[in-house]
Amino acid sequence: MKQLLSTTNPADMAFAKALLQGEDIDCFEMDVNMSMLEGSIGIFPRRLLVRDDDYAAARMALVDNGFSLED
Repeated sequence: MKQLLSTTNPADMAFAKALLQGEDIDCFEMDVNMSMLEGSIGIFPRRLLVRDDDYAAARMALVDNGFSLED
């Protein structure tokens, strides 16, 4: 699995997951439960992972929809 996105913005994460689901690309959100440790103030980013084989298509889907992704 490869990390595709890291963000503290829950709206961006929800939008990215919806885009990938629309493209039939499986994804997994990491660090969802960190908010319990941080007190729900949003300082720890959540990460979105995809399969290695889906990485290029997933990256293209997000970039085409306005996401700025790091390499």
